[in-house]
Amino acid sequence: MKSIAVYCGASNGAKPLYADAARSLARVLVEHNIALVYGGGKVGLMGVIADEVLRLGGEATGVIPRALVEREVGHAGLTRLFVVKDMHERKAMMAELSEGFIAMPGGFGTLEELFEMVTWAQLGIHAKPIGLLNAGGFYDGLVGFARHQVEEGFVRPGHAELMHVDADAEALVKRLRAAQL
Repeated sequence: MKSIAVYCGASNGAKPLYADAARSLARVLVEHNIALVYGGGKVGLMGVIADEVLRLGGEATGVIPRALVEREVGHAGLTRLFVVKDMHERKAMMAELSEGFIAMPGGFGTLEELFEMVTWAQLGIHAKPIGLLNAGGFYDGLVGFARHQVEEGFVRPGHAELMHVDADAEALVKRLRAAQL
């Protein structure tokens, strides 16, 4: 696995443990020689993980819509920064550049990106592994809701299992690598 797209918040969140998780994931990516692909921002958890990957000598590729660059939230110090037309182009390029996906804590945008990749996997559009970095139990409610969807007959059990969940960045990356085989 050479690259992972990480979806995460443009905010640091309410707890310092989210930024700690971003730095931990950055360290694991660099140790495993896995390039970061992310939304290209310099703010929030996006900025934290990109800065840490770069500080540790790793590669960080950002993909950001022009409108966000114009709002001055683009990260200027990345290995590569692609400026694209819109969010649709951003998500498609991030998917193309990545061999797997991890959702860290974040807001609606993070969930939207995660669900698109899960839906694409469900439909057979890609076969790349997907992970949830469940820092501080952030995704416990979502995992429970996915179980509820299975119980209610709206999601097949195998599709709910497309999301690998772990609170430990090292363990999650290892699981994604194993799932890639």
